Amino acid sequence: MSLELTYLLWSAVLAIVYVMAQAGAYRLQNGIIEADTNRDVTSEPNVFTGRATRALRNFHETYPVFIALAVVIELSGRSDALTQWGAMLWFWARVVYLPIYIGGLGLIRSAVWTVSAAGLVLMLAGSLA
Repeated sequence: MSLELTYLLWSAVLAIVYVMAQAGAYRLQNGIIEADTNRDVTSEPNVFTGRATRALRNFHETYPVFIALAVVIELSGRSDALTQWGAMLWFWARVVYLPIYIGGLGLIRSAVWTVSAAGLVLMLAGSLA
């Protein structure tokens, strides 16, 4: 299995972590009983629930691109140092992005997002080479 496919597998675990962070923040704010309703009427999210929700939304914006690139690289046999570095950058930046976002470290969050985006660009460049 290529390094990109290995990171794709671990990214599924990471996606679950993002979902559980958002769900956990929601449950801490509203309680388990409220979380188990249809949520026809919801309260405004507190700061942590809002951040966890936005972090999850942001993850969902780049995750399909990572999946597509990892699959294309695997199927085309174009795995090389460029694509591997790209996959590692994207993955590890996304790992640190969640706690940084929830912690409210805005400038650092933007820098980490940029690193993850650079990882996707490296993967794309390597797959087109």
